[in-house]
Parts: sequence; C-alpha cells; structure tokens
Amino acid sequence: MEPSESLTRELSLEEAVSFAILLQKNQQFDEAHAMYRRVLETAPDHPRALHYAGVLAHQRGRNDEALTLIERSLALVPDNADWFSNLGIVFQSDDRLDSAIDSYQRAIAIDPSHANAHNNLGVVLRATGQSVEAEAAYRAAIRLNPEHIDAYTNLGILLNGLKRTEEAAVCYCKVITLRPKHREARKLLALAHCTLGQICEAVKIYGEWLEEEPGDPIARHMLAACTGRDVPERASNEFVETTFDGFASSFESKLGRLSYRAPSLVAATLEESGIEPSHRLDVLDAGCGTGLCGAIIAPFARRLVGVDLSEGMLAHAKDKNIYHALMKAELTEYLRDNSQTFDLIVSADTLVYFGDLKGVIAATAGALRPSGLFVFTLEHAVGDSAGVNYRLEPHGRYSHAQAYVEQLLNLFGLQSKVIQAELRMEAGAPVQGLVIRAAKSAAGSPGSPIRPSLTTRVDSS
Repeated sequence: MEPSESLTRELSLEEAVSFAILLQKNQQFDEAHAMYRRVLETAPDHPRALHYAGVLAHQRGRNDEALTLIERSLALVPDNADWFSNLGIVFQSDDRLDSAIDSYQRAIAIDPSHANAHNNLGVVLRATGQSVEAEAAYRAAIRLNPEHIDAYTNLGILLNGLKRTEEAAVCYCKVITLRPKHREARKLLALAHCTLGQICEAVKIYGEWLEEEPGDPIARHMLAACTGRDVPERASNEFVETTFDGFASSFESKLGRLSYRAPSLVAATLEESGIEPSHRLDVLDAGCGTGLCGAIIAPFARRLVGVDLSEGMLAHAKDKNIYHALMKAELTEYLRDNSQTFDLIVSADTLVYFGDLKGVIAATAGALRPSGLFVFTLEHAVGDSAGVNYRLEPHGRYSHAQAYVEQLLNLFGLQSKVIQAELRMEAGAPVQGLVIRAAKSAAGSPGSPIRPSLTTRVDSS
C-alpha cells in the first residue's frame, strides 16, 4: 500500500487535499500527485483536488493536462477569481495569450481587487504589444497593493522599454525600498543609470552591494560589466547558477516578453542545413536551460542530452520529458571530459556568457563526430564594441566580433556560415546577434585549413 493511500484513508477528503497542497508548496511533487490521484479516485468531481492537481500538472510542464483539470474545476466553481487567474497563467505559459487575457479579465470581473490578476494581465498585454493597457494594469495592481513588488518591477521594465528610463528607475527604487536585497531590482536600477549615462551611480550601487555582500557573484560580474575593469574571460559558475536558479520559474515568460528569437533562428538554421528530423542523431543541447530549444531539436534526436549549470533550469527541462539525459556541469569541462561524441550540438544563448571562446570551441570540435554540425548563437559586437574580440556589455552578457568567431572556427577545422539577425528586444532596442552553423569535415581533422566562412545578412523584421 502506498503511503498516500494509507493517509487518505486516515484523513477526510478536505484534509487530504490540504495536505497535498502543502506537499506541493514544499516541491514534493510526486507525493502531491499521488495524494491528488487518491482523492480523485474517491471523489472524481472534487473541485479543489481537480484545480490544484491542474496547477501541479502545469508546474511539471504538462499544460494540456493542467488545462483539462483546471477547466473542470471552474465548471464546478465558476466564481473563483484565484482559479481563473491560475487558468490564465497556464494559458500564458502555453503562449495562448488571448485566452490568458480572457482568463485574467474574468478573474478581475469576479474580484476587481485581485492585484495579482491585474499584474498578470499587464504581463500578457505587454507581450501582445499593448503597452498603454499594460501600464494601466500594472498601476491598478500597485494601487490595490502598494507593496506589490512584481508589479513595480514589471512596470519598471515596461517603462524602460518605452525609453522612459527615469520613471523606470523610480519603480526599481521602490522595489529596493520594499525589499533592500532584491537582486533583480538592484541590477535593473544600475542598468537604468548606465542607460542614462550615470555610470558613477551604477558603480555606487554595485559597490554598496559588494560592501553588504562581499563576493556576491552578480554584483562582482555586473561591476566589471559596468566599468570594463577586471573583466573575466567568462561568467563565473557562481554568477550563472545564482542568476538562472533565481528566475528559472519565470524564465520562459520573461523571454516571451523580450520577443526572444534564438530558438526559432536555430530551427530555421537546421531546416536550411538539410538535416531530416528522423530521430537518427545523437544530439547535445549545450546550455539547455528550461528546454526551449529541446522541443525544436528533439525530432532530430535518437538520443538527446541536455547540459546546464543551473539546477533550477534543469528541473524545468526535466519536466518537459524530452531529454534522455540531463547533466549539471560547466559546458567546457563537460565537452572536454565526457567520452560521448555527438552528431549535432546546439547552443542557443549560452556562449554569450563566455568572452574567450577558444576553449569552448576547441572542446566542441573535439566532441563533434566527423560531418557533425554545431549550431549556436552569439551577440554581435557592433558600434563601440567593433574592433575587439569580445566585450562584456553593461547588461552582463558578452558580445563577440564576427571575425574573431570565424577565425576560431577555422582554427579548429569547422567550416561556418554566419547569419546576422536580431535575437531579442532589450530596453526598447533590438539586440544584434550572430547565428552560426559550423560543420566538421567528414575526415574530422581539427585545425585543417578550410574555405573562408560565408556571411549572410537577413531581414529580421
């Protein structure tokens, strides 16, 4: 007999559901799932069990199941604002934004004082380009809850994207007042100062941060990005883990608001390469994150391996059930030390945390089989960054000169084609990027001279 079965026999149905919710809050998802299953076997139309089992399904990346369960719960209890707000969250994560807007609006119609629904509505309105309406929604959330940190943060990001940087800075200051050690708000405020040309103010923020938390990886890295001094050859493991563990749960929705295009650009590059999606290749998702690219490359894979430094991101990738193996490791070390080789290696928006690319490209070339393909994205060093191999930008990621990248690929026997494209929007401006397809020769001899790289500029509109 399973523990959940004996517990449900000892508890009332309401007690069992409450206990399952507690397990769910404590991230004990398997145990919570078993408890909900036992309750629903006894009472198939129990509204709370249906609803929170649906929320759990969403947390585990099973949105179709989540929608079915949550909609069943709302058919039984159609006047619950919280539940409509949760339905909106699932629709939003499934990129069904019109349905998400409708769900949040229904939550607000039931309870006009539902601050979270107003905030969530603002997020989706911004994602659909309705900036005026999004601002009104965020301000409504703040009016209803003057300590709504997410609403202040989201409003600041919206205003910054509209180039209302000084107003954005006021929002970030409010967040820091409410929560003095809020990492994201500190970083955003410093970035706002950089945008306004107030470098001394940004340096002051990072300096005070380091005084309070000596050695903090985010403050140390961002101070180097802001000043150009003591720039590391790549972002430290601690910076990457702290950054991505901190927003793994909201990673995909945040990228959606930034018109993030790296996965679709990777997909287009693979289609252009002529590889058939016939589940015949051994594929590595290098820096897999939450698995955004995994869904794109899975049809090509006989075996799909994901590697990432962030435990939080890997947990979300695992819930997608598309990887045969997931590894927590630093990328260069994994490529260099792992005996497995691959037909295809994809790395979307990962090498932007490397400045010096020599080590990681050498390791990648070694991990590719003869005739193997390496597809990856970088941010393009343009303007003031041109003429250098790489630069740590104020936002904390590295940009790279195209000539530098082509030189390294040539050095390690990889023939490349480079496409210039917009990767995302940031602070209201497009981020210029490089999408690179690098092929290993059939002989597989790294370091052999090859033909010059091809360069194509595409219309990113």
